[in-house]
Amino acid sequence: MKNIKNEDRIFKIINYTFLTLLTFLTIYPFYYILIISLNSGIDASRGGIYFFPRVLTFENYEKILSDSKWINALGVSVFRTVVGTILSVFFTSIVAYGLSHKTLVFRKFYYSIIIFSMYFSGGLIPYYVLLKSLGITNTVWVYIIPLLLNSFLVLIMISFFNEISPSLRESAYIDGANDLRIFLQIILPISKPVLATAVLFTAVNHWNSWIDSAYFVSKPGLRTMSYLMMEIINRSQASNMGDLQSAFRSTTSVTTRSIQSAVIIVSTVPILLSYPFLQKYFVKGIMLGSVKE
Repeated sequence: MKNIKNEDRIFKIINYTFLTLLTFLTIYPFYYILIISLNSGIDASRGGIYFFPRVLTFENYEKILSDSKWINALGVSVFRTVVGTILSVFFTSIVAYGLSHKTLVFRKFYYSIIIFSMYFSGGLIPYYVLLKSLGITNTVWVYIIPLLLNSFLVLIMISFFNEISPSLRESAYIDGANDLRIFLQIILPISKPVLATAVLFTAVNHWNSWIDSAYFVSKPGLRTMSYLMMEIINRSQASNMGDLQSAFRSTTSVTTRSIQSAVIIVSTVPILLSYPFLQKYFVKGIMLGSVKE
């Protein structure tokens, strides 16, 4: 019995040590970006910063928040994320609810189209021609309309809706409710786990997307924050020395690297803050359909 306890103690020590190291390796890269964003850009270029800012400053964030280009990009990103997420989750859930009905005519055909679209696409040029013919290029709707339906989330929602007892719909039919009313007043209120999962996936996708801004938008006023962040990251290596020299000739201590770190923090924090509110639903929703009895 004593040997067993010693073995358990050794196992716990090894396990906790490994988990602590893993947690540190997971969190530290983000923490490092945070302390660089709070440090003087000129001082950070000297290196040697690991755990705390050496020259604490908020100049990097002030530079972003005082630039109208970044403020406008933040507004565009917030608009596309909020509006795009609401519309996408709504239309995706409607399609999934319809496909969950086993009596739906041509159900297998529609289901096959959803599956096919997950693996094959028409290509970038035909996709651009389609968006151009719809007249949504260089408009904010190019961020929203193409993403109204998410094939992956359709499959997750179908699994969830299949678990709902048909007696709920049947009793509503008897009371005279139509399909739309049943969906809005009965199905959606009891679908919080899968809706939270869909909201989180969709919101992260909208917030982080930058390719559509690069390919389908040429107006500077419609650029998203993710696009500007990718732009500054791509320029950082080539312009770090130039920023360093110009900063020495001016009163600012901001460099491309410090601005890049501040932008990463600004673009990451909203998602991190929203996750705790959706976590209890997200874990349950993502496990839907994983176990069949």
